[in-house]
Amino acid sequence: MYENTYPDKRYQKTLAFLEKVHPQKTRVLDLGVKNPFSNLMQNEGYEVENTAGEDLDLDFSNVQNSEAELVTAFEIFEHLIAPFNVLREIKANKLVASIPLRLWFAPAYQGKEKWDRHYHEFEDWQFDWLLEKAGWHIKSREKWTNPVNKIGIRPILRKFTPRYYIIYAKRKG
Repeated sequence: MYENTYPDKRYQKTLAFLEKVHPQKTRVLDLGVKNPFSNLMQNEGYEVENTAGEDLDLDFSNVQNSEAELVTAFEIFEHLIAPFNVLREIKANKLVASIPLRLWFAPAYQGKEKWDRHYHEFEDWQFDWLLEKAGWHIKSREKWTNPVNKIGIRPILRKFTPRYYIIYAKRKG
């Protein structure tokens, strides 16, 4: 997936946010298969287990059986048809999740591979509502841009239009 590119800025921002909201190095369930960011979290002292590539719209077993204190979900919910369901099944009381935001000046992303499809491109308020309805209370949030080194109107818009949204939430009640 990252053979020729590595999302350095996104990873730096994500790690800084994670360490700010949850500095305790704890056991983490990272939704999605093992990836370069899972390794980065491990290198920073978090004990990371990943889900196994199962369809999280249909199979919640790894989420339900995890004893992790914190669940992370980085750019995964847009790939699910019904992210509400897996959000309800999380046993941990803490969640750090990020999503790519819907860009008003670009069409929705269409990956060619089955695992790379976006069923949703959220606006921040939509993601907030989803989390609230699924039983989460957002404690902290941030957004950042993703500029690209290209010429054109879209690259200019990417310099000041937030592309990523990250939250820290706790289970209600």
